[in-house]
Amino acid sequence: MIPTSALRDLARRSVSLISSHQDAGGAYPASPVFPVYGYSWLRDGAFIADAMSRAGNVDSADRFFGWCARVLASRSDQIRTLIERADSGESLGSTEFLPTRFTLDGHDTGAAWWDFQLDGYGTWIWALVAHAARHGLPLDQYGYGIELSTRYICRFWRQPCFDWWEERSDDIHPSTLGSLLAGMHAALQSGLLDHDLARVCESQADELAELLMTAGVHSGHLIKSIGRTDVDASLIACMTPFDVVPVDSPLGAATYRKIRNDLAPDGVHRFVEDTYYGGGRWVVLAGFVGWHETRTGRRDEALRRLEWMHDQATSDGLLPEQVPLLALHPECIERWEKQWGPIATPLLWSHAMYITLAEALGVLDHEDS
Repeated sequence: MIPTSALRDLARRSVSLISSHQDAGGAYPASPVFPVYGYSWLRDGAFIADAMSRAGNVDSADRFFGWCARVLASRSDQIRTLIERADSGESLGSTEFLPTRFTLDGHDTGAAWWDFQLDGYGTWIWALVAHAARHGLPLDQYGYGIELSTRYICRFWRQPCFDWWEERSDDIHPSTLGSLLAGMHAALQSGLLDHDLARVCESQADELAELLMTAGVHSGHLIKSIGRTDVDASLIACMTPFDVVPVDSPLGAATYRKIRNDLAPDGVHRFVEDTYYGGGRWVVLAGFVGWHETRTGRRDEALRRLEWMHDQATSDGLLPEQVPLLALHPECIERWEKQWGPIATPLLWSHAMYITLAEALGVLDHEDS
């Protein structure tokens, strides 16, 4: 058993590390050292900002959300044009949509990537509205960004795209749907949508929820992608933190059990076919599953996951993206190491999820940060 003081020290170290690597303009790089992670993702960044908000670092979260709003505002013409073209019946290529990652100053990266991912455009709104509610902050300054992002996801949520892990671009993924539904609910909660857009958002949220709860389910649990029967650990977010599936519902309980049984011994695998760096156990996902366990009365299990996350840190307190021990497909590790080098360490999202789980367990209080 790891002393609480040691667990708390790594949480404090994580807050400091994230702060030190946040760009002056507000963006968080996914990893400051990994060759292709020196960019900011809306999804990763939203969860990093949410962790900083929970730790009481209001300024850090504010600056990230301001960056998001500026990224959206700078693409207002592109969003309007995409919607007009789609409304006219024109077919859009996947490379024409907004990207999933940006340079730290908010520009397109200019590099080929698995870029068409929708989830981040809902996730940042969810994290922003939760942050504002947590700290009693106004949202008006973010209104235009919320509006643009809401228009974009309301029009394109049915579009197949890459999942959280930048795979399976021809599928529709319940974890993506959950991210978008959470964003729609948050946008409505913000009170900043005009009457017409609010009506559209309510209607689209209802349709999305219907698809999620029907085609997104097999044998009583959520599924990785529509048409499949297996699970992806990212599905835990539909319950915790998004609450688009109630944590205590039969669907939520069955999805948790399936993820735990198939993917989550202590660290958590993404999905059974994962070959990225061999398909190891992800520190990020241990944080998500542990967070869910705190909300469902499984404190002992959640604490064990936090301790496991702590044990993966380097001697100087850096958390990796994943751990190759017990990889699902170890024969694939060498290929990725030759391409991009060692596993990304530190990964700021890993540190964020450690903070989040530590705070949920009462290991990190606001005054600690």
